[in-house]
Amino acid sequence: MTPKQLGALLLLAAVWGASFLFYRVAVPVLGPFVLVELRVLLAGLALLAYALIVRKKLELRANLGKLFILGLLNSVIPFTLIAAAQLTLSASLASILNATTPLFAAIAASIWLSEKLSVKRLMGLPIGVLGVAALVGWSPLEFNAQVALAVGMMLLAALAYALAGIYIKHQLTGVSGLTLAAGQQLSAAAMLIVPATLNVPTTPPSLTVALAVLALALVSTALAYLLYFYLMAEVGPTKTLSVTYLIPLFGSLWGVLFLQESFTPGMLVGLALVMLSVTLVNEVSLPFLRRFRGKFNS
Repeated sequence: MTPKQLGALLLLAAVWGASFLFYRVAVPVLGPFVLVELRVLLAGLALLAYALIVRKKLELRANLGKLFILGLLNSVIPFTLIAAAQLTLSASLASILNATTPLFAAIAASIWLSEKLSVKRLMGLPIGVLGVAALVGWSPLEFNAQVALAVGMMLLAALAYALAGIYIKHQLTGVSGLTLAAGQQLSAAAMLIVPATLNVPTTPPSLTVALAVLALALVSTALAYLLYFYLMAEVGPTKTLSVTYLIPLFGSLWGVLFLQESFTPGMLVGLALVMLSVTLVNEVSLPFLRRFRGKFNS
């Protein structure tokens, strides 16, 4: 990974980490279907406006069927499941479960894309999961059927994200990232319009909820997917989906800054493990390590 690609990965983690906070604010008021419909519709329209401003032609009609499949795998299923799960689970626990995505992605890529699971990557994947667990901690929840269902929803969402990454690599190679980003959000909006209409809340949302929806749509979706598809094209699905290791880190950081949450020693240990994991899974070669090896070999 180049410094530019790693910077894009960190920015993507930051804006996606904030999405869990926005969900917690808005989903109890709007419900999963309405919230996700607003998220994808506003994001899709914003991406269309961006395409007009930068004068980029979108290949929507030529890839319509594939974009609907992508919208289902990468937006409708995971967004709705995560929103529904966060009616029960805390943002921290949801983000931990979301970190299983690279595990699904690495296995799926090895099956369908013949990507080799090197020793370094195999070491990095479990270290990342352990780091995420140490970072945010496990909230003591009474285990019952509702919690089990919510956990299952998060795991299915992670699987959907992983399959979407493989589908892009297998079926949509060569299609511009802007087309993929706008197409999947607009197709998702079309698929969700009926359930959203049937579940419109009876009371209008507060200003806080409205701002959370806008931030979720424009920052955590429109901007995030431009970064996401850039990374998919540059470094591939397995490395891109390792961003989920960093999402709980930034979610916790925003909690400290804006919600006055505490930063525990366990979170500090988790931070170190997560960064080690990202380095291993992305096979980052840091400049100072190259200089050290050069001096050692000479």
